[in-house]
Amino acid sequence: MDPLLALIIGLVIGVLLGAVIGLLLARARRAGTPATADPALIASQHEIALAAVRADGLAEQSRLSAELAAVQATAFALKEQVAGQQAQYRELVERHRLEQVAEAERQQKESRVLQALSPVQESLRTMQLKVTELEAQRSQQHGELSQQLRTATESEERLRSTAESLASALRNNATRGVWGETQLRNVVQAAGLIERVDFDVQSSISSDAGAGRPDMVIHLPGGKNIAVDAKVPFNAYLEASQIAVTATGEEGARREQFIRQHVKAVRAHIDTLGSKAYWAGLDASPELVIAFIPSESLVSSALEADPGIMDYAFSKRVALSSPVTLWSVLKTVAFSWQQDVVTQEAKMLFDLSRELYGRLSTLASHVDKLGRSIESTVKNYNGFVGSLERQVLPSARKLNVLDESKVLGSHDELEDFPRDLSAYELVAELEAVAALEVEPDRTA
Repeated sequence: MDPLLALIIGLVIGVLLGAVIGLLLARARRAGTPATADPALIASQHEIALAAVRADGLAEQSRLSAELAAVQATAFALKEQVAGQQAQYRELVERHRLEQVAEAERQQKESRVLQALSPVQESLRTMQLKVTELEAQRSQQHGELSQQLRTATESEERLRSTAESLASALRNNATRGVWGETQLRNVVQAAGLIERVDFDVQSSISSDAGAGRPDMVIHLPGGKNIAVDAKVPFNAYLEASQIAVTATGEEGARREQFIRQHVKAVRAHIDTLGSKAYWAGLDASPELVIAFIPSESLVSSALEADPGIMDYAFSKRVALSSPVTLWSVLKTVAFSWQQDVVTQEAKMLFDLSRELYGRLSTLASHVDKLGRSIESTVKNYNGFVGSLERQVLPSARKLNVLDESKVLGSHDELEDFPRDLSAYELVAELEAVAALEVEPDRTA
């Protein structure tokens, strides 16, 4: 038992006993026992009172014991409750400590993770800035693309309008003729030929087939010529091109019909050029005329629809030519002219070299005469100096006594002589000239 609790219980019991004894004494005094009373009686009364007090004390002690047991039970319960509360408190404190340790560890781990993720965070921040920049660029490019699409749409509309205007203009025969002639001139100039030098336009030609005027006459080296005439079979091809190639049914049949009309128009141009026989009215011309068609598609579509049209043209002495094939032919002509010019220049250079070599012999003779003349002059000068120093100056020095302030100087002879010719060409020419001079003397 707890000492403090036992002390409290003993004090309570002593207080109760003192109170009971005091109460009994107070009753005895109030009863007023006479001085003459019997002591035995008084002793018995005292014993009876003491027994009653003891009985009351025992009863009170029993009650106090019961209360003490209840108090002990309550105290034990309270002690157990306090022990439980203390255990809970210690558990709570330990849990709080563990939570603080865990929180510290978590914060430390988070700090380490944040430190480890700081480069990633910086990369993410940089990526975010880049994404923002890309988004701004995308928005700007989207706006520019929209503007370009609108511009492209407008350009397409203008191109369509221009194409329709061009198509309507090319339906006119005169306009097609001008277009063909312009394309022909562009191809010829691109090949490097010069007008009125390498080709003539709209030249009149007369032959047994009658008078004609080809669009161009190409001049070939050696005085040869070849006629070129531009033809534009366009109407049927234009109608066919407005129908899709993959069209079937009625539209496909219409397109095939227009293509056949186009082939027929090309054959008609071949017949027309073949009947004019331009080569007969030209000097030294191959027996053919070039039919220039100013569009590759016009020629290819006709060949695709009628593969035999090229052989038909050859039989009529007509060569179908597109811009590419004509340019290659004219480029060959331009190269032939260059080679011809080079040949003429080489012949001129050869003639000039022969003339220069012949004149070198004359120059050698003049050089030789000049050398002999210089050598003779040097000899005469040296003779003059020798005579002056040996004969004239000795006598003249005797006059020095009359005027000693003047002294006659000496004159040196010239020791250098003209250099002899050593070049083979000059020496050979001199020997040849000398041989020619000796030969008449022997004959004489």
